[in-house]
Amino acid sequence: MRPTCLALALFAALPLTLTAQSAQLSRIGGYDSGIGEGGVEIVAFDAQSRRAFVVNGADSSFDILDLANPQSPALIQRINTGALGIPNSVAVSNGIVAVALEAAVKQDPGRIAFYSTAGAPLGSVTVGALPDMVSFTPDGRYLLSANEGEPNDAYTVDPEGSVSIIDLAAGVGAATVSTVRFVDFNAGGPRAAELPAAVRIFGPGASVAQDLEPEYIAITPDSRTAFVSLQENNALAVIDIPSRSVTRILALGFKDHSLAGNAFDPSDRDGPSNTRAISIRNFPVSGMYQPDAIAVTVDAGGRPLVFTANEGDARDYDGFSEEVRAGSGSYVLDPAVFPDAATLKQNANLGRLNVTRATGNLDGDAEFERIHSFGARSFSVFDGQNGNLVFDSGSEFETITAALHPTLFNSEENDPGEFDGRSDNKGPEPEAITLGNVGGRQFAFVGLERIGGAFVYDATNPALPSYLGYSLSQGPDQSPEGLVYVRPDQSPNGRALLLIAHEVSGTLGVYELQTCTVSAVRLASPDQILITGYCPGGLDVHCTRQGVSSQVATGITVNTEAVVTTPLLFGDRCFAALPGSDQPINGISGALDFAPIPALGRDGLVIATALLMLLGLLALARRPD
Repeated sequence: MRPTCLALALFAALPLTLTAQSAQLSRIGGYDSGIGEGGVEIVAFDAQSRRAFVVNGADSSFDILDLANPQSPALIQRINTGALGIPNSVAVSNGIVAVALEAAVKQDPGRIAFYSTAGAPLGSVTVGALPDMVSFTPDGRYLLSANEGEPNDAYTVDPEGSVSIIDLAAGVGAATVSTVRFVDFNAGGPRAAELPAAVRIFGPGASVAQDLEPEYIAITPDSRTAFVSLQENNALAVIDIPSRSVTRILALGFKDHSLAGNAFDPSDRDGPSNTRAISIRNFPVSGMYQPDAIAVTVDAGGRPLVFTANEGDARDYDGFSEEVRAGSGSYVLDPAVFPDAATLKQNANLGRLNVTRATGNLDGDAEFERIHSFGARSFSVFDGQNGNLVFDSGSEFETITAALHPTLFNSEENDPGEFDGRSDNKGPEPEAITLGNVGGRQFAFVGLERIGGAFVYDATNPALPSYLGYSLSQGPDQSPEGLVYVRPDQSPNGRALLLIAHEVSGTLGVYELQTCTVSAVRLASPDQILITGYCPGGLDVHCTRQGVSSQVATGITVNTEAVVTTPLLFGDRCFAALPGSDQPINGISGALDFAPIPALGRDGLVIATALLMLLGLLALARRPD
């Protein structure tokens, strides 16, 4: 008889401290736009048609690529958008491609143009000035546009920043546009008191609505809430999509670079005789997070968590510039706060660091009490309800790149000749971030604009993401600008992919994620082990019985779920391990906590039922009156 099981424990043990696995990105293919800088700035991917869409701002076009063979992406069509505007961003959903187009005069209203995935024009709508990023809601009903509203170079024309919500419920031809504005937060406005004091409002003569510059949008899985990065303002806006209204504005605060774990290299002249060197240290500097790209997830309690790539950005126009070197004579440090100001202002310390003169002067005199630098050289996780910091990667980006690629540390575009050249100005410059489900675990991918490449973290526990690996840009790729994660079940080759758009080289890199991860091990029957995860290279399976561990299977490939068949007994505990290892991947194991009993068959069930009834009658007979 085949054994069956009366009751089984189906669970995976998840300890607080996980065994972190490695992850690397390997370029398996790519596409060169032939445009060079300004080509392939942002990428979108459509799983149904197996096509990628990339925007080329430099020649006012976007490309449709065949990605059926990820190793050899092929150009299907290049569509010129010059008659409508200059493309900044692209998104795709339900067979509709949306392209954000800035006007020839970028302070004028922009447009969103819609196309089919085959490239047929479907129509366009007008939105706010300088639409810089577009994103569909997960349900595909709405498209949101972040309208940055940058001023002109003279800073004499400064349009309002806004967010457009385009309702596509009735189709593109009947699309309606609602504009979410920030005028209620202007001085004297009905919501002025709600604007946190730490939100940077500093443009000359600008109202709050003019000064806020929406940069990037991330939307919650329920399609109801949008988070918008306000990069120059060091803030996030929260928008309720159904009501087309701003729920709140969250100030992100500052990163204290004087604290342990928050060290950074602020100088490109920190070696002997003003030469370049790696020198990661703590300094009394407050880094403004100023995220560019953001992503959002929701925890088990329904709390939204916003992941941010803390690039940093300064306003630097002919009519107004906030940038100054910390060592400049015009940037005076308050001696009561900085008694060692002369030492700090040396080139080897903070003298070369680009800082802002717009904030940090707390009492209105000629001296600065706080040193505010651009960007935090990290990625962070913020509580989407109150803006509190949940996690920050600290100094990991600089310390890890310095250890792995010392000759390229804080370089420009992977060039050893530019070694340390960006240390004084935002360092590695984290630009892009995206989240993805990898075998049931949540991974975060962060692209670095300057040295290039991308970091991979396991962010299944958003309060404590763990570093898995860093991979440099490969082949011709330079300066990541946009990332798209492609799940194995949506991937043309069945493997987890990361599509990376590179604005300097004008290339799209197709990178395969090389990792082995596990999210659950379940003992689902007396002879079956179910492993949930992603390990295309193969893993081993071990079981422990009465204190003795043995390998029961080897070379098991996992793409979402795999089943291993082996005899099991009550008390067995099994886990998946990397080849040659005897440690559980991610610390996860499963146990069989109840003993199997033989299958009884129909006659056996009749007999067992009769015995149970007899035992019941005996129990009743023994009950006292």
